[in-house]
Amino acid sequence: MNWTSLRRIIICLFLATITACESIQAEETSKPAQKNLAGDAYGQLSDQGKTRTYYIYTPKSYNPSRPMPLVLVFHGDDGSGHSMADVSRFNTIAEQKGFIVVYPDGINHKWSLRGKSQTKVNDVSFVSALINHIQQVRNIDSSRIYATGFSKGAILTQALACELPDKIAAFASVAGALPVRYRSHCQPQAPVSMLMINGTNDQEVHYQGDDSTERGSLISIKDTVNFWRSHDQCQSPLQAQPISEDDKSDHFQVKTARYNGCIGNSEILQLAVVDGGHFWPGGASQDPQVKQVNNQLGFSASEAIWDFFQRHNLSSSTTVVEKR
Repeated sequence: MNWTSLRRIIICLFLATITACESIQAEETSKPAQKNLAGDAYGQLSDQGKTRTYYIYTPKSYNPSRPMPLVLVFHGDDGSGHSMADVSRFNTIAEQKGFIVVYPDGINHKWSLRGKSQTKVNDVSFVSALINHIQQVRNIDSSRIYATGFSKGAILTQALACELPDKIAAFASVAGALPVRYRSHCQPQAPVSMLMINGTNDQEVHYQGDDSTERGSLISIKDTVNFWRSHDQCQSPLQAQPISEDDKSDHFQVKTARYNGCIGNSEILQLAVVDGGHFWPGGASQDPQVKQVNNQLGFSASEAIWDFFQRHNLSSSTTVVEKR
């Protein structure tokens, strides 16, 4: 073998080594390590010309190949998604029970139900867009999407029940009620499963309702419950305890009224905290008085909400509610 032939062999071996290395490098580049989605994260999307943000918690049991339920939790005025997570403690329940929880942020820490408000957004439309967005970044069970909220977030939840019952399987309203202006035109074409949790001594969301002429007025808790009972064509209460604000022996007790026999397997459940105020029962709080009430109650709104939610999903049936 002469020098020319040997040099050709050396060059070929050298080029083959480079090609092999480049091939290995290309393969590593094309197969990036999969990101672990479990735990806390923050996200954003564009809606109605604005950048919207949210806080999301994904449990360790999440598997991208299997759909998981989604719970949306809405804060009250001046709150945030993360503060609502701290108060409600839904992350702990999500980890235990296996669901994804999302805490959206209102613009300027508030929610808007009108497109012509100062913020010029409609948060009902935003929630619809948010659901679509979350379905793109997580594997969501579309038949098991739920919504709950506190105070103004609960009022938003009531509005969602009016307008998005085709996307959301059940609703839970804590320290909220149905707005007066929604009552006349709220005619969802599907049954609505609604849980109402209210304190009978709430000084911000009045148990007996507001003067209907006031701006942003709410109907009473009783009328809100009866509105949804009527919509779902529920029969007489299967289980009920009378609610008496004057019964001091039942101080800080939770009274229950459950209405079954409703169309489409829907359900209306009312939980009244006798003498309770404007708070999230069983939630975290720095207020000594709220802590004392929670200790006396021994009741977790978040656990009750998830128990309620897991009984409901969007049926594959085509049950339609006749217009009243």
